[in-house]
Amino acid sequence: MSTGKQRGTSRREVVVDLAALDGTMGELVGGKAANLGELINAGIPVPPGFCVTTDAYRRMIEVTGPVHQHEPAAAREMLCTATVPADLAEQIGSAYRALGEDVPVAVRSSATAEDLPNASFAGQQDTYLNVVGTDAVLDAVRRCWASLWTDRAVSYRDSNDIDQSTVHLAVVVQRMVDAEVAGVMFTANPVTGTRSEFVVDASPGLGEAVVSGAVNPDHFVVAADGRVLDRRIGDKHMAIRSRAGGGTEHVELSTEDYCLTDAQLKQLVELGKRAQDHYGSPQDTEWALDSDGTLWLTQSRPITTLYPIPESTRDGLRAYFSANVAQGVFAPFTPAGLAGMQLAMGAGARRAGIPVADPLDGPPIFTHSAGRIYVDITTALRNPVGRTFIPRLFGMMEARSAEIFQQLTEDPRFALTTTKRGPTLRKLVKTAVRLGAPPRAAHALLRPETVRANAFRHAEEIDQLTRTRPGLTAEQRLDFITRIFTDITIPRVVRIMPVVLGTFALIATMPKIIGDPGSVDDVRVVLKGMPHNVTTEMDLELWRIAKHGSDGDLDRFLAKYGHRAVAEIDLGVPRWSEDPAHVRGMIANYRRVDDPEWAADKQFEKGVAEAEAMIEELARRAGRRGGLVRAALRRIRALAGVRELPKYCLVLAFARVREQLKLVGAELASSGTIATADDVFFLDFREAREALQGKDFTALIAERRSDYERERRRRHVPRMLLSDGTEPEALGAAVDGALCGTGASPGTVTGVARVILDPVGAELHPGEILVAPSTDPGWTPLFLTAGGLVMEMGGPNSHGAVVAREYGIPAVVGVARATQEIVTGQTITVHGSSGSVEVS
Repeated sequence: MSTGKQRGTSRREVVVDLAALDGTMGELVGGKAANLGELINAGIPVPPGFCVTTDAYRRMIEVTGPVHQHEPAAAREMLCTATVPADLAEQIGSAYRALGEDVPVAVRSSATAEDLPNASFAGQQDTYLNVVGTDAVLDAVRRCWASLWTDRAVSYRDSNDIDQSTVHLAVVVQRMVDAEVAGVMFTANPVTGTRSEFVVDASPGLGEAVVSGAVNPDHFVVAADGRVLDRRIGDKHMAIRSRAGGGTEHVELSTEDYCLTDAQLKQLVELGKRAQDHYGSPQDTEWALDSDGTLWLTQSRPITTLYPIPESTRDGLRAYFSANVAQGVFAPFTPAGLAGMQLAMGAGARRAGIPVADPLDGPPIFTHSAGRIYVDITTALRNPVGRTFIPRLFGMMEARSAEIFQQLTEDPRFALTTTKRGPTLRKLVKTAVRLGAPPRAAHALLRPETVRANAFRHAEEIDQLTRTRPGLTAEQRLDFITRIFTDITIPRVVRIMPVVLGTFALIATMPKIIGDPGSVDDVRVVLKGMPHNVTTEMDLELWRIAKHGSDGDLDRFLAKYGHRAVAEIDLGVPRWSEDPAHVRGMIANYRRVDDPEWAADKQFEKGVAEAEAMIEELARRAGRRGGLVRAALRRIRALAGVRELPKYCLVLAFARVREQLKLVGAELASSGTIATADDVFFLDFREAREALQGKDFTALIAERRSDYERERRRRHVPRMLLSDGTEPEALGAAVDGALCGTGASPGTVTGVARVILDPVGAELHPGEILVAPSTDPGWTPLFLTAGGLVMEMGGPNSHGAVVAREYGIPAVVGVARATQEIVTGQTITVHGSSGSVEVS
């Protein structure tokens, strides 16, 4: 059997022994065969066999012509009916006979696009079991080639952006295992993400019964030391077994016993560990236990659905909260965007007195994974003060996370490290005093107009002081980027924040001041039609342009708001001033609104009227405290709009940093250090400085761009994650038949759902209910025509919730898997007070 060396002709041998393969040969033998060769060379028991390489498939394409240009059914027919070249057929037959005379074999597809880091492609091509005889093997190989062009395989490659013309197929032929029991094993829990748990599904007979879903298998969760943590018996009403002479048959079973003993499970886990240790990552394996009691691994590929564990140098079990969730940014950050967030937060931490060696590194509690920022909340989780205040904070901005946090407090691994509150409270008071928070918050409540004016003056100063400075060298621009945060933006944002926090505190205490704990929703009504909100003002201005404006008005809009964008806290994302397509799309969306009742300015005015009426109603309800209640609620309306200003200032700073980096990138591109100016956004600030000194980052940038595009397709980002990979949310019990979240904007609305994953170019017809993973200011123009809002992320005081209240549309946030459970066109009812969503 050849290992693929050249012969006398230009043709290569098309058959390779599995033992001669390794992971570098994927283009020749496909992912499955390369993995099997790796396992054999690692000493792991794998049934012997050979691989019919992709060169054989290419030979067949020479016979049939380019099948990818045809419809899938036609492509399959061409491959199934074409004559296999004689020399190719002889090589396959010879390799088969070398395994033994008429030995039963399994014939499996092995595609070159298979088992990629971001997609397993499991089950996309065909497998044929208990194939006996040379002619039958040749026929099975040909059918495997054809299975590359099933409808499901073509569609799957399309969804993963794989060029159909580049895909080829190899075929693995292995001696059949006469399996008494077989199944699948994950070397990490694929549901919870826990890396220390092995999950095994097993059934009598061949593993095809489990893989195909033909039976309910026995299910086991096993610890790494072999202890069985959970077991559920399956019905196992049938088994698939090899039939004499070839093929398989279904055999009826009647058993109430588990098909694996604890000893066999422990043996299986040890086998899984060997595969995982060899590849360095959790594996999705298929296995078989033969009649002699020998365990065989018949396949191993990476588990592609696991979310990567955040980077950390801290010991012990850690708990992380997603800052992306808190900010409503589902997509990954660019490397420059991560660097910008780290610098901003590092500068903020240092100003608060938290030791930070270099602001470029961010605060110690910041880390990242898969392009998303995570915050280490372990210390707060183990502290009584943290257990009191963190759920309240989460409750305002990301309510589902508050529930998960409370769930973690019951985990003995996160037991309190102290029961004393005094030391922590003293530290918090010291930090607040250092930042000048108490007097600023008090001043805000006493002189709201003056303090609000000061806040907007700080924003104007940031605008002026961060503008691009002519004549700077590229090195000086990188220095200026640091100063934008450390010396200009963060000091002024710190002065604005007490206004926001003081207002939040007043809102939270209003039910107590009113004397009616059940008035929470009524207080939220007071937040409708909120003045002095930079985002609301932006949206209403865009509405006016859509209805009455000109191109000149749009130019003025972009001059004022062009620094904003969708996912705008990532400075690597283009701003509206660079690409106004989204803004023009929103204008087109508004112009489709012809019902005066849905006019945004009318809706806003209606919200103002409702808020004013509610102030008077709550004052009346408070009796003798009516004057105090009225004054407090009017202060809330005078100040609450400022809550958008700190983020507005940060986004402005990010936009100005982007301008500086683009100039640095242009210089690097002109010198040939990077390919294009925009490549600079795939470097952090230190790397950009190294690039200026001549270091070549071309390969790293290409790798990061590929990772970034892959991560943009990720549909699930954990709200919280433990350092052992566990997603605490996955441990919670689901509520049957209900979509539950947190009420964020009162009212009930029934309408047609429209699921939107990206607002750019999206259409939302008047009255439709927007269903989104998360929102930031780049989404809010859609709110003007929305009848209601459902978000997977967020809390009552997250950005989307606040804007929904101001526009008076019912909203429910923190609805897990909303964009998957709800389908565009369905009629849904949003209960903005109770936090439930009914799907008709």
